[in-house]
Amino acid sequence: MGSSLRLPGLVDVHVHLREPGQTHKEDFASGTAAALAGGFTTVLAMPNTQPPITTPRVLELARQAAQAGARCDVGIFAGAGPDNASLLPALAAHSCGLKIYLDATFGPLRVNDLPTLVAHFNAWPGPGPIAVHAEENSVPLVLGMVAASGQRVHFCHISRRVELELIARAKERGLPVTCEVSPHHLFLTGEDAARLGAYGQMRPPLQTGDDREGLWELLHYVDCIATDHAPHTREEKASGSPPPGVPGLETALPLMLTAVHAGRLTLPRLIELMSSTARHIFGLPAAESDTFVEVDPDAAWRFPERGWYTRAGWSPFAGREARGRVVSVRLRGRDVFLDGKLNAEPGTSRVLF
Repeated sequence: MGSSLRLPGLVDVHVHLREPGQTHKEDFASGTAAALAGGFTTVLAMPNTQPPITTPRVLELARQAAQAGARCDVGIFAGAGPDNASLLPALAAHSCGLKIYLDATFGPLRVNDLPTLVAHFNAWPGPGPIAVHAEENSVPLVLGMVAASGQRVHFCHISRRVELELIARAKERGLPVTCEVSPHHLFLTGEDAARLGAYGQMRPPLQTGDDREGLWELLHYVDCIATDHAPHTREEKASGSPPPGVPGLETALPLMLTAVHAGRLTLPRLIELMSSTARHIFGLPAAESDTFVEVDPDAAWRFPERGWYTRAGWSPFAGREARGRVVSVRLRGRDVFLDGKLNAEPGTSRVLF
């Protein structure tokens, strides 16, 4: 091993852990195992489960499953459905934010009309932000909603240059907006999607080389790197109707360390993007001195085809070279991941909120 570098425990504000309802793809135990292997000590889980997390009853089911399975800290989003605006105050106290899907997504959650969108903006009491899946024309629509309502909004997985340019202008004008970018949009393009086939299908889809470079050029306007970890099995991806989404918890930090090594961003900026800013946006507990990640920033290795902790068992980055690797993870004084071995049992961490 080369020189060791210590980072605070990382935060991923956008993961799909598939519980309840789709635990053949992932569950809280397997997903948080993948998180620890990737250096993440806190993850925020999305609500497009089966059933979706749109009522206090289903939120409580998800929280109980997380309490039984989580190996790292977990927060859970409430979901905006077609008719649950009146339930949002009851959901807010035990969720990290409200997720609204305005564009093509996988699952039943989607807000298709303006009156429903307005009702959710009006009903959400916080303190967590409204997180939106908004692409192309939906981005200026949401920015108009922010200006009209004053609600804090976090844009998920921005993938296009023009979208980030619009968000940058909104930030410069003082609107309370934040945004995230996913590693697959920073490192892959539509050409990779053609090569990967079903294993490169995701939402938002991979974009042009100019879009990818635009994300890097405007990275100073980005608040978080979020994986959008969306696991599906190899069998599902090989089917006649493969679902969109890719796993990402175990590859994100090595990819971003590779970018540091290449001079595309600094290590302090990486820490902002992958830990400290996320804690501020979502009101998460401050980083603890006995929670940290040790990495070997000089380790040169190649992402494998198999052997991942995620139940999906594959990666769109398989075969790609990386520079930087997780050596160990300590969570509140416990060595939960060390030299490739997971040491955390299910149910030994916290459910936030």
